[in-house]
Amino acid sequence: MFKDKSIRNANIEHRERFTPLERFAVWITERIGTMGFFFVLVIWTGAWFLWNVVAPISYRFDPYPGFVLWLFISNMMQLFFLPLLMIGQNLLGRHVELRAEAEFETSVKAEREIEEIIERLKKQEEALDDIRKRITNN
Repeated sequence: MFKDKSIRNANIEHRERFTPLERFAVWITERIGTMGFFFVLVIWTGAWFLWNVVAPISYRFDPYPGFVLWLFISNMMQLFFLPLLMIGQNLLGRHVELRAEAEFETSVKAEREIEEIIERLKKQEEALDDIRKRITNN
Protein backbone atom coordinates (compact mmCIF):
# COMPACT_ATOMS: atom_id res chain seq x y z
CA MET A 1 0.00 0.00 0.00
CA PHE A 2 2.54 2.63 1.12
CA LYS A 3 5.83 2.07 -0.66
CA ASP A 4 7.63 5.32 0.22
CA LYS A 5 10.75 5.27 2.33
CA SER A 6 10.48 6.18 5.98
CA ILE A 7 10.56 9.77 7.11
CA ARG A 8 14.09 11.15 7.41
CA ASN A 9 15.41 12.83 10.53
CA ALA A 10 16.67 16.26 9.44
CA ASN A 11 18.43 16.83 12.78
CA ILE A 12 20.65 13.76 12.45
CA GLU A 13 21.21 14.37 8.75
CA HIS A 14 22.21 17.97 9.45
CA ARG A 15 24.73 17.09 12.18
CA GLU A 16 26.28 14.30 10.09
CA ARG A 17 27.11 16.72 7.28
CA PHE A 18 29.30 18.94 9.49
CA THR A 19 33.06 18.93 9.23
CA PRO A 20 34.99 19.10 12.53
CA LEU A 21 35.63 22.80 11.94
CA GLU A 22 31.92 23.44 11.34
CA ARG A 23 31.07 21.51 14.53
CA PHE A 24 33.49 23.78 16.39
CA ALA A 25 31.85 26.90 14.90
CA VAL A 26 28.38 25.70 15.96
CA TRP A 27 29.71 24.82 19.43
CA ILE A 28 31.12 28.35 19.79
CA THR A 29 27.90 29.89 18.45
CA GLU A 30 25.76 27.93 20.91
CA ARG A 31 27.87 29.15 23.83
CA ILE A 32 28.59 32.74 22.82
CA GLY A 33 25.05 33.49 21.71
CA THR A 34 23.62 33.12 25.22
CA MET A 35 22.59 35.51 27.95
CA GLY A 36 25.04 33.76 30.26
CA PHE A 37 27.95 34.75 28.03
CA PHE A 38 26.57 38.28 27.83
CA PHE A 39 26.49 38.49 31.64
CA VAL A 40 30.05 37.15 31.84
CA LEU A 41 31.15 39.98 29.55
CA VAL A 42 29.21 42.58 31.54
CA ILE A 43 30.71 41.36 34.82
CA TRP A 44 34.20 41.18 33.27
CA THR A 45 33.89 44.73 31.93
CA GLY A 46 32.53 46.04 35.23
CA ALA A 47 35.28 44.34 37.21
CA TRP A 48 37.93 45.67 34.80
CA PHE A 49 36.55 49.18 35.10
CA LEU A 50 36.21 49.09 38.88
CA TRP A 51 39.65 47.57 39.38
CA ASN A 52 41.33 50.22 37.28
CA VAL A 53 39.37 53.12 38.83
CA VAL A 54 38.92 52.12 42.48
CA ALA A 55 41.92 49.85 43.26
CA PRO A 56 45.09 51.37 44.72
CA ILE A 57 47.16 53.05 42.02
CA SER A 58 50.00 50.54 42.38
CA TYR A 59 47.60 47.67 41.46
CA ARG A 60 46.01 49.32 38.42
CA PHE A 61 47.24 47.83 35.16
CA ASP A 62 45.12 49.79 32.64
CA PRO A 63 44.61 53.25 34.17
CA TYR A 64 41.65 55.52 33.59
CA PRO A 65 40.80 57.32 31.23
CA GLY A 66 42.62 55.34 28.52
CA PHE A 67 41.73 51.71 29.15
CA VAL A 68 43.86 50.94 26.09
CA LEU A 69 44.40 47.29 27.01
CA TRP A 70 40.66 46.77 27.50
CA LEU A 71 39.90 48.39 24.15
CA PHE A 72 42.45 46.15 22.46
CA ILE A 73 41.13 42.97 24.10
CA SER A 74 37.48 43.82 23.43
CA ASN A 75 38.22 44.64 19.79
CA MET A 76 40.10 41.36 19.37
CA MET A 77 37.14 39.49 20.88
CA GLN A 78 34.84 41.20 18.40
CA LEU A 79 37.13 40.38 15.50
CA PHE A 80 37.17 36.70 16.46
CA PHE A 81 33.64 36.15 17.74
CA LEU A 82 31.58 38.02 15.15
CA PRO A 83 32.77 35.99 12.15
CA LEU A 84 32.42 32.80 14.19
CA LEU A 85 28.87 33.76 15.14
CA MET A 86 28.05 34.51 11.52
CA ILE A 87 29.48 31.16 10.39
CA GLY A 88 27.55 29.36 13.11
CA GLN A 89 24.34 31.16 12.20
CA ASN A 90 24.82 30.23 8.55
CA LEU A 91 25.35 26.58 9.50
CA LEU A 92 22.28 26.62 11.73
CA GLY A 93 20.37 28.32 8.90
CA ARG A 94 21.18 25.32 6.72
CA HIS A 95 19.52 23.21 9.38
CA VAL A 96 16.32 25.23 9.07
CA GLU A 97 16.36 24.73 5.30
CA LEU A 98 16.95 21.00 5.72
CA ARG A 99 14.08 20.73 8.20
CA ALA A 100 11.77 22.64 5.87
CA GLU A 101 12.71 20.30 3.03
CA ALA A 102 12.09 17.23 5.23
CA GLU A 103 8.73 18.63 6.35
CA PHE A 104 7.77 19.27 2.73
CA GLU A 105 8.70 15.70 1.77
CA THR A 106 6.67 14.40 4.71
CA SER A 107 3.68 16.50 3.66
CA VAL A 108 3.91 15.28 0.06
CA LYS A 109 4.15 11.67 1.28
CA ALA A 110 1.15 12.18 3.59
CA GLU A 111 -0.83 13.75 0.74
CA ARG A 112 -0.09 10.77 -1.52
CA GLU A 113 -1.10 8.34 1.21
CA ILE A 114 -4.32 10.27 1.88
CA GLU A 115 -5.16 10.27 -1.83
CA GLU A 116 -4.54 6.51 -1.89
CA ILE A 117 -6.78 6.01 1.14
CA ILE A 118 -9.53 8.13 -0.43
CA GLU A 119 -9.27 6.08 -3.62
CA ARG A 120 -9.59 2.84 -1.61
CA LEU A 121 -12.57 4.26 0.28
CA LYS A 122 -14.27 5.16 -3.01
CA LYS A 123 -13.73 1.61 -4.28
CA GLN A 124 -15.08 0.18 -1.02
CA GLU A 125 -18.09 2.49 -1.26
CA GLU A 126 -18.73 1.32 -4.84
CA ALA A 127 -18.40 -2.29 -3.72
CA LEU A 128 -20.85 -1.69 -0.88
CA ASP A 129 -23.29 -0.01 -3.29
CA ASP A 130 -23.06 -3.07 -5.57
CA ILE A 131 -23.71 -5.37 -2.62
CA ARG A 132 -26.63 -3.20 -1.50
CA LYS A 133 -28.14 -3.30 -5.01
CA ARG A 134 -27.79 -7.09 -5.16
CA ILE A 135 -29.45 -7.47 -1.78
CA THR A 136 -32.35 -5.15 -2.65
CA ASN A 137 -32.84 -6.80 -6.08
CA ASN A 138 -33.06 -10.31 -4.62
